[in-house]
Amino acid sequence: MIKHLHITNYVLIDVIDIQFSKSLNIITGETGAGKSIVMGALSLILGNRADAGVLVNKEKKCVVEGVFETPNNKLVKDVLVLFEIELEDELIIRREIAPNGKSRAFINDTPVNLGQLKQITSLLVDLHQQFDSLALGDLHFQQEIIDAIANNQELLVQYKKLFKQWLLSKKNLQSLQQQKIDFEKEKDYNQFLFDELHDLQLKEGELELIDAELLVLNNAESIKQQLSSIYFSYKEADNPLLSVIKQQVQQLQQTAKQLNGLEVTANRLQAVYVELQDIVDEVETANEAIVFDEKKIEQLNDKLTVGYKLLKKHNVTTTNDLLNIQASLEQKLLAVMQMDDALAKNQQACDLQEKKLLEMATLLSKNRKKHQQFIEQNVNALLHKVGMPNARLVVDIEASKTLQENGIDSISFLFDANNSKRFEPINKVASGGELSRLMLCIKSLVSQKIQLPTLIFDEIDTGISGEAAKQVGVILKELANGMQIICITHQPQIAAKAFTHLFVYKSTEQNVVKTKIKYLTREERILNIAKMLSGDNPSEAALLSVQEMMN
Repeated sequence: MIKHLHITNYVLIDVIDIQFSKSLNIITGETGAGKSIVMGALSLILGNRADAGVLVNKEKKCVVEGVFETPNNKLVKDVLVLFEIELEDELIIRREIAPNGKSRAFINDTPVNLGQLKQITSLLVDLHQQFDSLALGDLHFQQEIIDAIANNQELLVQYKKLFKQWLLSKKNLQSLQQQKIDFEKEKDYNQFLFDELHDLQLKEGELELIDAELLVLNNAESIKQQLSSIYFSYKEADNPLLSVIKQQVQQLQQTAKQLNGLEVTANRLQAVYVELQDIVDEVETANEAIVFDEKKIEQLNDKLTVGYKLLKKHNVTTTNDLLNIQASLEQKLLAVMQMDDALAKNQQACDLQEKKLLEMATLLSKNRKKHQQFIEQNVNALLHKVGMPNARLVVDIEASKTLQENGIDSISFLFDANNSKRFEPINKVASGGELSRLMLCIKSLVSQKIQLPTLIFDEIDTGISGEAAKQVGVILKELANGMQIICITHQPQIAAKAFTHLFVYKSTEQNVVKTKIKYLTREERILNIAKMLSGDNPSEAALLSVQEMMN
């Protein structure tokens, strides 16, 4: 509920402070006194647009501040946590408009944008003006009304959560189905590519090794000739080099016994001899390993030729690149084989979700239809009370063929204002005044089922008087037993039901007209309402009549 409203430098308002009660707050005043100005200022902290034209003093900023009480309002607390705003039992919402037209909004001194402001204040205040009644023509709003009265909220939350999961499952299933179609189209070609690579039986780095091996085999005769020549010169010649060096080692070793310092040289020559022996042995081994094999050369050339074609075909450069492609093709072929299993599992999951959704949607529909007659009877009875005896509301609920976000029902409120027996959608046949009273009747009914925010009615009494106005006042007072109501009215029958009565008036100070507001005592209320009833000089009968209405 809103406890306090402070307005500074707004249109005709210099400074105003308003304290609201928890029950029915009635605002009255002469036409043009500034009642709508107060509502305009209030709408600023609810997130409406603003401009510098509302400033009285163009050198000062306009400030509208509201203090709201939010005990145990989980929705508000959840949004505050989301916006990282400090949690308190009271919310101080402030809107400032600078002389240049720029505006800023704060919640508990934390800056917020208009979107955030509206999201929070929509949970605190329902500002009902005549044009707001157009929401009655919205099919989604009509469905929300029925679900509120049918206590479907918890079930509907579960249904919507599962509905989102089901849509996601369907999307995944469709994606898998498309993948299968694409894979099937490519399967034969992928199988051909895989078989080409698989038949070649490549090993890691094999083409590069074949290339090196062929270089040796193709030059085997020349290589063997060179290696044999080296081996011959060191071991098989008439005077082999190894034998010569061995003799020289022995001679140096003998000389070293007679000449100091030659031992090191002898040892070095001995090391050279040993190293040359190893080299010659390795040359012999290499020579023996080289065997000219024409058949092997042919086999290797064939494999290398195929391998080079595949490298070019797949636009890669190494054996390992081909092996990676082969592995990728294998995975694609396996995916095709596994696709049917994945499709079956996803289809089963979709079917189970759809079955559960259908059960929940059927229960939602059953609850709605169960309360269909209750809504019609109670709203029509209230319409009769508020001066629309010939008006009838019909709730039309038809099952659709497909699951929707809110179930399987197509819901429409049909209206007949004049007992013509021709029921049409509300937004086609109801006038503004009729819509306002219809909205009041519906909100009165909904308030019995759920906790509504503070309701503000701006001139809901347009087009009514007498008994109808009295019944509107009765309904508002009944609503105010469980919630805060703020209502601007011109009807004495409604004003008489106030718990707190605020009077808006104009005052001239130093040739400047300003809007003021004051709280009326019981005696002031009687006089004010009597003037509303019979003019500026109310008779004794009018005063007595007002006392009777108030009692």
